[in-house]
Amino acid sequence: LDLLFGGRKIRRHAERKRDLGLIQHEPLEQDLGTIEPLLRSYGHPGAETGHCLALCRTGEETYVEMMKMLHSAQESIYLATFVFRKDRRGLEVLEVLSEKARAGLRVCLLLDGVGCLHTRGRFLRPLTKSGGKHAHFMPVFRRPFRGRTNLRNHRKILVVDEKEALSGGTNIGREYMGPIPYEGRWRDLAFTLKGPGVRHYAQVFRYDWHFASGQWLPEIKPERQCDKGVGQAVVQVIPSGPDVPNDALYDAILSAVFAARERFWVVTPYFVPDDSLTQALVLAARRGVDVRIILPRYSNHPLADWGRGEPLREIQQAGGKVLFFMPGMLHAKIVLMDRRLAILGSANIDYRSLLINYEIAMCVYSPPEIECVETWIQMLVGGCQEGISPAGLLRSLCEGVVRTLTPLL
Repeated sequence: LDLLFGGRKIRRHAERKRDLGLIQHEPLEQDLGTIEPLLRSYGHPGAETGHCLALCRTGEETYVEMMKMLHSAQESIYLATFVFRKDRRGLEVLEVLSEKARAGLRVCLLLDGVGCLHTRGRFLRPLTKSGGKHAHFMPVFRRPFRGRTNLRNHRKILVVDEKEALSGGTNIGREYMGPIPYEGRWRDLAFTLKGPGVRHYAQVFRYDWHFASGQWLPEIKPERQCDKGVGQAVVQVIPSGPDVPNDALYDAILSAVFAARERFWVVTPYFVPDDSLTQALVLAARRGVDVRIILPRYSNHPLADWGRGEPLREIQQAGGKVLFFMPGMLHAKIVLMDRRLAILGSANIDYRSLLINYEIAMCVYSPPEIECVETWIQMLVGGCQEGISPAGLLRSLCEGVVRTLTPLL
């Protein structure tokens, strides 16, 4: 399988995209716990204050904020997404991008080669005709079977004028967002950010764009590197994947499980952890930590649903809670540790997201924003069904077979 799909850290191709050039700064002089200095030790920028952070709690709110940001753009629009549907939502976003490109703005659309396999050609022509640009990250058919199919850009980033960012777990399509409620819409979470951390999202996009298109975007403007004072939120931007040293996001989550004293809540559409993370969650539950795993009763990937059974039962047996959101699909990605840390972003709690994909997350350290995340999760819990049933012999065998495919789920 490694020959076909590529290994976890494919050296020859990953080395071409190794340094994100993240902007360093002096650390804050306040105690933010153990995770923030851990991430700094890996070379990530430290936490910064002076942010305005707002959650987009529904697909309707995400749509409104995205369209507001796009329409307000005066200089540049950088948009990266894993999925860009060729439906009405996709057409509406593409129309605004094309309109802004015609007005002379720098508009760059970065699409993943697998997630947007069919989003190309005629559909994107209005953007290129208007002067905008698009690129596919590691196209599948350009160089098939050369060890790159397994390396996907799962990051979701919108940066407007290098002043405001929108990120999280939401892709572009009818099931993710829209101006009015839609019965089949997935429950997801995105957020908008203003403040100094925006420059890190812009820098990650800049390097991703160069890797995919061969073109360098202008350097981040120096005055945008010190844009503080718009709020009080304390955040730390954490990209992960083959282009950063080590497995910082995975290590941060694992360390947070061991550091938890009161609670450790996880919201994820796909829960396929490795043995180390599973054991850490089991031990946390056994020592009295409120461990909760919140996920959809049935996701859009049946294999991932089969692969989650064994670790979920181990955690439940140790005293943790397994909560199934229903009905419908839950696509949000959140980690909440005690009242000191929330992690929001694009990464699922599975082998692929934490150890293979290019992802981006944000650690939140300020209590008011952490409380907002807690409130959103509590709203989910009200509609959840608790508990996973024991597995019979046949199901146990099937789940064991699926777990051997963990790196591909």
